[in-house]
Amino acid sequence: MKGKTVGFAMCGSFCTFSKAIEQMKKLKDMGLNVLPIMSFNAYATDTRFGKASDIIKSVEEIAENKIIHTISGAEPIGPKEMCDVLLIAPCTGNTLGKLSLGITDTPVTMAAKSHLRIHRPVLLSIATNDGLGASAQNIGKLMNTKNIFFVPFSQDDPLKKPNSLVSHFELIPDALEKTFNKTQLQPVIK
Repeated sequence: MKGKTVGFAMCGSFCTFSKAIEQMKKLKDMGLNVLPIMSFNAYATDTRFGKASDIIKSVEEIAENKIIHTISGAEPIGPKEMCDVLLIAPCTGNTLGKLSLGITDTPVTMAAKSHLRIHRPVLLSIATNDGLGASAQNIGKLMNTKNIFFVPFSQDDPLKKPNSLVSHFELIPDALEKTFNKTQLQPVIK
């Protein structure tokens, strides 16, 4: 995988940002080029999990690239073949729904559309409180979509949040290696 470029797109599951950023650093340390992309909310929202400006600074330092944070900035990703694989980590229920319906109204969904346009793989690392609820149908639809792959996931808190699903972020490198070859890391549900 060394020398390949990963588009690393982040959506607004702010509680998983630290896990995602940790994996971004691992990918960079493995010799991958990282092209960071953020949804509008991920790029601009301060939360109890951190200030947007601090997260932006950290991501840009790790990636050694400026973050793509506009729709117009994300559109050339496919036509210019800017990345080999697009990873969306975290991928929220909102983004799952938009991807399953072909809606491209954020930098992340535009990056996915643009990347899929040239038949390159997209790897989703989900983090959604309604994965076994309203988002279940979107996960099922995307599992059956060509060039879409998943980082293995499971319930993160079955007693307090019975519908919540979160990917095993530590499996991103293994899932990414499989995705480069357009295969799914198994088992997808742990």
